[in-house]
Amino acid sequence: MSNVDGPGADSALAHGPLTAEAIEALAAVDAIITHFGNHERDAYFAGFAPEATFLFYTTPDRVESRAAYERLWDEWEKEAGFHVLSCSSSNRRIQVFGSTAVFTHDVDTTLTMEGVTESVAERESIILQLRGGTWLGIHEHLSARG
Repeated sequence: MSNVDGPGADSALAHGPLTAEAIEALAAVDAIITHFGNHERDAYFAGFAPEATFLFYTTPDRVESRAAYERLWDEWEKEAGFHVLSCSSSNRRIQVFGSTAVFTHDVDTTLTMEGVTESVAERESIILQLRGGTWLGIHEHLSARG
């Protein structure tokens, strides 16, 4: 069982009380974080639109789609034994602009890669868009936290 900390509308800052839209967007982001932290690959990717893009400081180029990221994830698993053990979220903020939401947070992840378990401290932004009543990630940007 993985440790996934931070979910819940009361743990995210907004300017004033959270709106219904912010609570719904936050629930979508919390699902993404929970699925990632539990290494639930398919459920994690289901939180992103097919055309979502991803920027990782650990890859040389922007990842241009969810399918491309899924292939990269599969490659990491097959070639490096990639497996997420836990993920915690703190210093959270959600901002809603109509049908777009911006979520930022600090993320601490424990994972296995190349047979070594390591903990990484990062900052992340996830941009979401409301589509047919469902908030989906359309962009993720991850950077190292020093």
